[in-house]
Amino acid sequence: MNTIVGRITRNAEINTLKNDRQVVNFSVAINDSYKTKQGERRELTTYYNCSYWISPNVAKILTKGTVVELTGRASSSAWIGRDGEIRSGLNFHTSYIQVYGGGRNVENEPKQNATQESNNPFADDTDDDLPF
Repeated sequence: MNTIVGRITRNAEINTLKNDRQVVNFSVAINDSYKTKQGERRELTTYYNCSYWISPNVAKILTKGTVVELTGRASSSAWIGRDGEIRSGLNFHTSYIQVYGGGRNVENEPKQNATQESNNPFADDTDDDLPF
């Protein structure tokens, strides 16, 4: 199992498959930085396409800008785009979601079994330097 912490880049969507099974799809950006040999600070953003199969109700609180900690399994995929170019992406098959805040106000919404709010001191951070 892996754990990642990032910010949701678009509101979660519920998709219903042919067998009436539902999956919640959303994407997360993880920001990191490092220094080059010359001492320059570089920013690096990694994007994951996430899926959550346990309960579709969690989609209500997975809104753009919300900071989440996800536990699950990472994988990669590759395909050929319509333009003939090779594309690739990272996927995260989520089994547990911890919500820290930052997106739509969720005070009056019921808490989900798979999610918990935390007293994170950065929850009210409105940093506008986001890559999305």
